[in-house]
Amino acid sequence: MLKNSKQNRSTSVGGRIMLFAALLCFFVAFASGYVDKGSPPQWSPVYTVKGLLNIPYAELHEPFYAWYDSKNSKSRIDYYGGMVKTYQFTSAVYPPYGTSIKIAPVTTETEMNKETCLQVNSTQDQLQDIQSVLPDMTDFKYIGTETMQDADTAKWQMVQPVGDKLNKYTMWVKYKKTLKGDSVPIPVRYEMKGFNSLLGSHYDHYYLDYEDYNIDEIDPDVFKVDSNMQCTGFPGPGSRHFATFNPMKEFVRPVHDAHVHDEFERFKVKHQRQYASDLEHEKRLNIFRQSLRYIHSNNRANRGFTMSVNHLADRTDDELAALRGRRYSGPSPHGLPFPYSKSRVEELSVKLPPEHDWRLFGAVTPVKDQSVCGSCWSFGTVGAVEGALFLHNGGHLVRLSQQALIDCSWGFGNNGCDGGEDFRAYEWIKRHGLPTEEDYGGYLGQDGYCHVDNVTAVTSITGWVNVTTNDEKALKLAIFKHGPISVAIDASHKSFSFYANGVYFEPNCKNKVEELDHAVLAVGYGVLNGKKYWLIKNSWSNMWGNDGYVLMSSKENNCGVESAPTYVLI
Repeated sequence: MLKNSKQNRSTSVGGRIMLFAALLCFFVAFASGYVDKGSPPQWSPVYTVKGLLNIPYAELHEPFYAWYDSKNSKSRIDYYGGMVKTYQFTSAVYPPYGTSIKIAPVTTETEMNKETCLQVNSTQDQLQDIQSVLPDMTDFKYIGTETMQDADTAKWQMVQPVGDKLNKYTMWVKYKKTLKGDSVPIPVRYEMKGFNSLLGSHYDHYYLDYEDYNIDEIDPDVFKVDSNMQCTGFPGPGSRHFATFNPMKEFVRPVHDAHVHDEFERFKVKHQRQYASDLEHEKRLNIFRQSLRYIHSNNRANRGFTMSVNHLADRTDDELAALRGRRYSGPSPHGLPFPYSKSRVEELSVKLPPEHDWRLFGAVTPVKDQSVCGSCWSFGTVGAVEGALFLHNGGHLVRLSQQALIDCSWGFGNNGCDGGEDFRAYEWIKRHGLPTEEDYGGYLGQDGYCHVDNVTAVTSITGWVNVTTNDEKALKLAIFKHGPISVAIDASHKSFSFYANGVYFEPNCKNKVEELDHAVLAVGYGVLNGKKYWLIKNSWSNMWGNDGYVLMSSKENNCGVESAPTYVLI
């Protein structure tokens, strides 16, 4: 009897455990929903979702917020917290073929960050469709489960071979059961990895992380454009601008990347690119693709300056680094101290004009292209000597030879196309003088034979001066009183490589003298839309920046312009 009682209690406990397990399974199923492994998820025709577009190769993490309403043929995607707003309306709303609208801050010479509406109407050949941030899942197959972002998810994948490419699209999905008993898919992450068998490597990789997915009806006001804002057309064919009017179109399946190939073809023609092989062409195309994404995304972020595609857009990071040829080996004992005391600098600085540009006085030679040679140090040096000679000669400008420094100053510690420092070049000039470009020969973009013995130097210098460091007023005074100044900067960021116009400020820039990797020439200073800048001449051709120049912010000694300025005495 006792045995049966224990057995009954045991059965009772076991039954309660089984019942609890069943209830737990019920509630888990209720919370997570049912996964039909044979049917890819179908997204709601109406949804809102926030997310982050991540492109590792382009070093991008771009936030977005999307509203999608296929019932009413409308979509809207905001980027960088609403900095840029994009709208897509189909022909049901904007006949006959649909419209794209972009609202973004635009800065001109007279207005700063004015919210502006730009509009592109589609054509019969380029029908406009509303834009989802979730991929078409039709051809995706269930491949298992995985914990993603602290959630159990179903993993769906589509593999797409395209020539030498094998593209893998993967979607991680949670499922939630509604009170009606429906199982609602909730996006967690969407990833693309592209492998190129010709290159033997991944040519592309990006992923979108999602949060706050909601399938409630959307307030119609979300899609309304302020009636007081007059939308204007965008110059050029509208189909070429979908990369800026609808950036997401490149990343969500079905993917449209024709603009990348179109831009690359124009790039090759403009810059006369001819690649040695199909392998090289494919490699450069993929670098260009990431550069293009980086440029467009940063322009959406409204950083206060703009970027554009230039002749560097197909260069690798190592090739870009080769252009930054400043080498730091420690301070030189030979530089003279700045001849103005701090109190004298304060006294004179109040008398300086708010803007000064030595180009307007004829003291600056045209911008050159140092090519693939890391000879930037020679351009900063020669520019400073040319400016000093201009003042010494009463306003007569002479073009001096960078190539002479590249070929001949090795004995003073410079390394030609593999880098150098301005003070080492100054010491060489003190001993040997400097010939004109015409007499010595043009710039080669490579190391050459030194032949200064066969030409006559037109100038020498008696010394060189270290301008007081980390002092904005001292540098302004030096520029105004002594002409163009050789300066060193941190130019290691892609934002600098693709700078186009505006006042350049890079929060990640370094400004310690030992961290500066590029030598340039400061030829002036000024103020643009309330932002103070240094006018800097670069040596990456007039296809870079603003005709070869950059306005570098003087805020917080950004990028180190004030850290190592020098000028020469004649």
